[in-house]
Amino acid sequence: MSKVINFLVNSEENNQRIDIILNNKEKSLSRNRIKNLIINEKLKINGVIVNNPSKKVNPGDKLSLKIPDPKVTSLKPYNFKLKIIYEDEDLLIIDKPSGIIMHPGAGNYDKTIVNALMHYDKDSLSNIGDELRPGIVHRIDKNTSGLVVIAKNNETHENLSKQFSDHTITRKYQLLIWGKLRPSSGRIETFITRSSKNRQLMEVSSSKGKKAITNYKTLEIFENQKTPTLSLVECKLETGRTHQIRVHMNYKGNSLVGDDKYKKKYKKLKNIDLNIQNSITKLNRQFLHAKTLGFIHPRTNKEMIFSSLLPQDLNNILKMLRNTEE
Repeated sequence: MSKVINFLVNSEENNQRIDIILNNKEKSLSRNRIKNLIINEKLKINGVIVNNPSKKVNPGDKLSLKIPDPKVTSLKPYNFKLKIIYEDEDLLIIDKPSGIIMHPGAGNYDKTIVNALMHYDKDSLSNIGDELRPGIVHRIDKNTSGLVVIAKNNETHENLSKQFSDHTITRKYQLLIWGKLRPSSGRIETFITRSSKNRQLMEVSSSKGKKAITNYKTLEIFENQKTPTLSLVECKLETGRTHQIRVHMNYKGNSLVGDDKYKKKYKKLKNIDLNIQNSITKLNRQFLHAKTLGFIHPRTNKEMIFSSLLPQDLNNILKMLRNTEE
């Protein structure tokens, strides 16, 4: 059964945005969910449908928000072995390999993490989001590996979504970049918007888009006669925008090793160790791994932190680079 929540705007809420007011009143829903409900015409103000989340309201306005029943999904199960590192009645933590996308979309409707989850346990996934994304609270790119949390019920999904929208989730990534970052550690704060030249890419903007914040620190620098200058970096995200780390590193002038979309032109590698050259040029993914994921468990209220080791292909490159330093 769908439910309807009714509110009355008070004097303190005069001239505030409707999505912010509803977010404050209905704590169980993330702001993004509220925004989507409004856009999908599930809100009435004084009996009139409103689909603009930024609309301002007046004291005495009557708000009526309809939360519809979740859609039933009909996704094809995919027999793909998920690497599950934690599971309870509310959620799953999976260590996603590179090369598989999170959910169905144009060009691939069958061989995704969602299809693998349908094969694993189709009856234990949240279904309040997009009907092609049951259980999916957040995403990492196809050619990025690492930790992802999956919601097994709608209460967990709402709670985790709110933690993501409030930027209280701990997310740390390890990456290998070309060159050296200056300064070697710091904070990047920009807007990120869709590229005007290529709609599949994102770019930094000085004024439009969504605010994006990345904290970074250099862990190791590889620089000698046998290797190009490369840096192993850790990024801690405050926000989670599309391609955020890749866009921010490119903005600094240090694109990721193996990144086929956001890459600067580099001089041809000369006089370097052939094994290193081969392992870098044959890497069919970006060197980016979601290493640490932490959040407050929706049911127990306890903090949970998970960590994942670098995959073998990325670790092999680091081993080779370290061997040339000796």
